[in-house]
Amino acid sequence: MSRLGNVLPPAGAPRDLAMAQVANSVGDGAFVVTSALFFTRVVGLSTAQVGLGLTIAWLVGFLAGVPLGNLADRRGARGVAVLLALTTATGVGAFLFVRSFPLFLVAAIVYACSQTGLTAARQALLAALVQPAERTRIRAFLQSTVNAGLAVGALLGGIALRFDTETAYLIVFGIDALSFLIAAALIRKVPRVAISIRVQGEPRLAVLRDRPYAVLALLNAIMLLFMPLISLIGPLWIVTRTNAPSWVVASLMIVNTIGVAFFQVRVAKRVTDLRSASRSVRYAGVAMLAACAVFALTAAHLSPVAAAATLVLAAALLTLGEMKLASGAWEISFGLAPADKQGQYQGFFGSGPAIARMLGPALLTTVVLGWGPIGWILVGALFLGTSCATGPAVRWAARTRAVNEDATPPLVEENAA
Repeated sequence: MSRLGNVLPPAGAPRDLAMAQVANSVGDGAFVVTSALFFTRVVGLSTAQVGLGLTIAWLVGFLAGVPLGNLADRRGARGVAVLLALTTATGVGAFLFVRSFPLFLVAAIVYACSQTGLTAARQALLAALVQPAERTRIRAFLQSTVNAGLAVGALLGGIALRFDTETAYLIVFGIDALSFLIAAALIRKVPRVAISIRVQGEPRLAVLRDRPYAVLALLNAIMLLFMPLISLIGPLWIVTRTNAPSWVVASLMIVNTIGVAFFQVRVAKRVTDLRSASRSVRYAGVAMLAACAVFALTAAHLSPVAAAATLVLAAALLTLGEMKLASGAWEISFGLAPADKQGQYQGFFGSGPAIARMLGPALLTTVVLGWGPIGWILVGALFLGTSCATGPAVRWAARTRAVNEDATPPLVEENAA
């Protein structure tokens, strides 16, 4: 029972949200593993069309994050989250039938916008249902369950890749769509939360005028450039610049997934306020710099065994940095957002992954694969410098918050959804 207590959040709304996250992440894991081949072999698109379509879709999703988060504030986080889970399922379901680029682009935009908005609404729901002192801890539980779901989804995707038939891909995408329907049902079980009423004359999207918070969101987006290091840059580095066996590529994702699943909650326990959150982000920068330095070492003429062991160490350090960053970022994003505007603020702060997906691959491929070990060190230095800038930015944001503490619009109960 104690082991389950380290993996699952407390019973009630937190656990329902965690199970919804598991359902989402199963679909996400299957999507990531199979999407490229599905779109080219089943939908019939070229790789250039797939890349262009997904880039446009995630750009639109990035722009939609704040408005959809604001919708969650004004219309109720639970109802909006349920709606967006359903529209995500619709987007995935549409992929089963579209066979042209224009229709693919429409479905991809629906999918990306729904995913971005769902993240914001779910974060707003968590902020409303969980006491401030517990938010980071519960968010860590959710992240652990997400990784478990991603592993299951990746396994399903791997099975489809093994068969490599249209039927196998269609089944996996059908399961993906079903997972979001299940998530909608689970979110529907949590209690209704209060909604906010905009004060006359108040900006509709106040977060866009909050400069300190915007700076913190930008710093977080830069730190999130670590994401392509595991999924894209690391594997390419292994096969082109090291003597490590090809199976080490899979070990990077295994180390990352298992590490987050088992240790994220433990790491997050140390983060209880803005000061400890800033410290956690700073430690993340140190760990990421160390990981990049270790990656750089693998360019030396190491034996296959030594190269493999060194790469696993690099993945472990990067995973530690990820967990430290996530713990600090959650506390910062929740703690500095006005209570009545969590949706739009989480939508804005949560745009970091979309930015990393759009800009990270091209930027990091050029710097790391083009410049070699020096590129790795420069990327690590970027992480360290950005993490050190987070503390002053948090203190700046905290000072501006103290001035506007009284300006909180009234809250009313959310209508049933």
